[in-house]
Amino acid sequence: MNQDIVLKEFKDAEALLEGHFVLSSGKHSDRYLQCARVLMDPVRSARLCQALAQKVRSEIDESIDLVVSPAMGGVVVGYEMARQLGVPAIFFERVDGSFCLRRGFDIPDNAKCLMVEDVVTTGLSSRECIDAIRGEGGDVVGGACLVDRSNGAADIGTKLVPLIMLDVPTFDTENLPSHLQDIPAHKPGSRGMK
Repeated sequence: MNQDIVLKEFKDAEALLEGHFVLSSGKHSDRYLQCARVLMDPVRSARLCQALAQKVRSEIDESIDLVVSPAMGGVVVGYEMARQLGVPAIFFERVDGSFCLRRGFDIPDNAKCLMVEDVVTTGLSSRECIDAIRGEGGDVVGGACLVDRSNGAADIGTKLVPLIMLDVPTFDTENLPSHLQDIPAHKPGSRGMK
């Protein structure tokens, strides 16, 4: 599945948005990938995650015992990736700003874990999830995501296998380009507006 096909999946799902967006990192962008809209279709989710699972198998040499994701964005893609890889899936949730396991989830000592996200922008939540996995005794063998919107610039502290990479510039509030300055900002996603 090449980049054009993946982007067509996002466009067909009305998940590639243009405007002025404030990302969960606090940075601004003129494009936003609403993965929840792509993942709401189980057939589309299976197609995308099957392609990502094939890429993970070819790029990560170690076995995978468990897929671990950060909530909220990683839950659906993590579940589908685990299904494609034939392993269980769990997720971390934020409690008082820190990732923790709840709902009876645990990570067996030295379990080979693949951290899975929907979109990586700065890599911050991925790094936090990876630290949490290691804190619970897991062995992180790599990370995977549908979209690396940093185009390879984000460092998550381990190998990252994206389905596609995009170069989508982000901007600090004090350095907004002129084309965003007069457009009201929206904060989409699980931590923002509808």
